[in-house]
Amino acid sequence: MSVNATIITTTNETSRREAVETAKAAISSHKTVVIPTDTVYGIAADAFSVEGVSALLAAKGRSRQMPPPVLIFNESVLAGLADGVSEDAAALAAEFWPGALTLIFYAQPSLNWDLGETQGTVALRVPDDPTAIELLRHLGPLAVSSANKTGRPAATTAEEAMEQLGNDVEVIFDGGPRPLERGEGFDPASVLPSTIVDCTSDRLVIVREGAISVERLREVVPNLMTRAEVEAQEQAAREAQAATTETQLAMDQADDHALESADAEPLARRASAPESGTVAAGLVGASGVAGIDQRRVLHAQAPETKVVRDSTKPYSVDAARNLVFGAAPGAAEVLSDSETELPESTSPEGTEAEEQAG
Repeated sequence: MSVNATIITTTNETSRREAVETAKAAISSHKTVVIPTDTVYGIAADAFSVEGVSALLAAKGRSRQMPPPVLIFNESVLAGLADGVSEDAAALAAEFWPGALTLIFYAQPSLNWDLGETQGTVALRVPDDPTAIELLRHLGPLAVSSANKTGRPAATTAEEAMEQLGNDVEVIFDGGPRPLERGEGFDPASVLPSTIVDCTSDRLVIVREGAISVERLREVVPNLMTRAEVEAQEQAAREAQAATTETQLAMDQADDHALESADAEPLARRASAPESGTVAAGLVGASGVAGIDQRRVLHAQAPETKVVRDSTKPYSVDAARNLVFGAAPGAAEVLSDSETELPESTSPEGTEAEEQAG
């Protein structure tokens, strides 16, 4: 397999200055280069070149759903690229840049770049590496991702970068093994990547733990949270909300049952209430509960009046018969006549009638 990349040594200040011109020519032509950083080697392209960023992603074997971070030469560039930098985020940048800390911000909406599917954000870092700083100072912001094919270990030497990316990049700048403090028997797999902190909201969240520890970051921003802590907090909030909803539902159901019972009782009463004007109605108290209440019985509301019949006048035979055997048609007139037209003296018939009547 042919190798197209050229390796240029940048281990001293003079060689780094000479490397700038070579890098400028490649970057301005939308090509990719490999540069050393403070953690591992990285593949770089002009952050404002659509072709260069596309070539970077293709070399890595990545899609646009995995946009690269952007390296800048110092924190003074931050305000021009990031929108809404909080005091906590600025404090982290001031403390740990240059260094292995990547901060995610919303990108300035006026920027004319396309890093992939970033959802309007950008990940920024200032590397603690002299070669990288010198290139960034003269080339401007660079889109940089670890120098490796996706799924393989990141290159920690120029030779490792050549092995993986020699056919995909224009130049490899050799600054020596990375990280700089590596010792004998160094294992490339042990290299920690930069720590990544999401600064897009008021609550800063560590989305990847790396070279800078959580404890060290919390010395600057005490309320910093890890992603695991945020997820646990959100889960607890969801469970509390579910419990509140369940409790409220139970209370609503209890209220519904109470209302149904309250509505059913008057209906039951109305269904069993006696018809007005009946004897049973007279025995129902004001509460609607059946009971003896003689004051509500019509005849108990007025004193009983006894009708005393004047029995000094004798009945006629017809009148007496009507009283005993029932009135026949015209009996009322007979009775009326017998009471008003009886003779003064009694007769055998009258006596017999009285006996029969008695």
